[in-house]
Amino acid sequence: MLGFLTARRAGLDDPLRLRRAESTRRVLGLQLNPDRDVDRIHGNGINAIDIEAVEGRYMLSGGADGVIVIYDLENFSGKLQYTCKAVCTIGRSSRYVHKFSVETVQWYPYDTGMFVSSSFDKTMKVWDTETLKPAEVFQFEGNVYCHHLSPIARKHSLIAVGTTNPKIQLCDLKSGSRIHILQGHRAEVLSVRWSPRYEHILATASADSKVKVWDVRRASGSLFTLDQHNGDKSKASSEAVNTAHNGRVNGLCFTGDGLYLLTTGTDDRMRLWNSATGENTLVNYGKVCNESRKRLQFTVSRGCSPEFVFVPCGSSVAVYTLHTGELVTMLRGHYNNVDCCEFHPDYQEVYSGGKDCNILAWVPVLRPSGVEEDSDHEVKGAAGQSSVNPAFQDAWSSDED
Repeated sequence: MLGFLTARRAGLDDPLRLRRAESTRRVLGLQLNPDRDVDRIHGNGINAIDIEAVEGRYMLSGGADGVIVIYDLENFSGKLQYTCKAVCTIGRSSRYVHKFSVETVQWYPYDTGMFVSSSFDKTMKVWDTETLKPAEVFQFEGNVYCHHLSPIARKHSLIAVGTTNPKIQLCDLKSGSRIHILQGHRAEVLSVRWSPRYEHILATASADSKVKVWDVRRASGSLFTLDQHNGDKSKASSEAVNTAHNGRVNGLCFTGDGLYLLTTGTDDRMRLWNSATGENTLVNYGKVCNESRKRLQFTVSRGCSPEFVFVPCGSSVAVYTLHTGELVTMLRGHYNNVDCCEFHPDYQEVYSGGKDCNILAWVPVLRPSGVEEDSDHEVKGAAGQSSVNPAFQDAWSSDED
């Protein structure tokens, strides 16, 4: 690390190089933090969490009890040990609370004054954070499994919604109405995600084992359907057999740059796809346990090299290297199944929620400088020794440095 600082100070290296190296080191040091707790408010399992991107300070959570909670993640106590307090709650006593399980919560990408929630009570509500009252309520014919707002959209304000109906609904925040329907799936839609690279590109996953990628400006159907076998997509007949998984597809996540798409299915597999071509990259992550009948919320790191994937796996969170499929570690701490996790890119932290009603904070625990220097000497003198984690070796410097 001292070498990176010296090179940056001398103008030999791009500052981004140091930032990526330090971010990666922090992710590799993630552990359950005994000094940080999150207020336990939910009386039932936690289905979804979301951290706002404006300040990186407030976190939403939605539970199987229909309750929505907003937490303040900042530590203003000046003490090492502290609890992330719940600043406001839409509890069972509120007249506006969801009647059944909240499946998805999401902040409005540009302003913490608004957030959106969807539930098994067949509604999606757009909330005013200041008053904790719904500014708009969208009614649907079936249970709502998921929704998503584009994190980058400037030319539209659409919310994609997946329900028990195979048709994907596009709701417009400006007009407060459903303006478009995407048809192609044959079973309930379990997950939807907008691309963080192109604002009109949408990916959808369904219980029919298919993942489709759409350009919502087109009226002629999906751009392509992901095929786990990388079959010939030029043949129209192949559309009927293209499947992304051999079971229900219940998880979607784009990488931070939008170049790749990750999917999870009940066939206990996770796959990495080229989002532009739909090609299966054939990265082998091994068995990724997935028994969820609903949406599985997993996440990808941002700003690291290499990037990492955080996936709920039973009562643990599995950490994989994105492009090699290597299992780096298992984050263990929950007493029951984990349903959701979220990466905090500003501090390289991970928050996870599960059926044990707890939200756990996984925080980088950095080694003392003396240990780091000893490890550096070991790497230089005996690079092949197994006592040194190869992930901490200098993979960014060239041989000429």
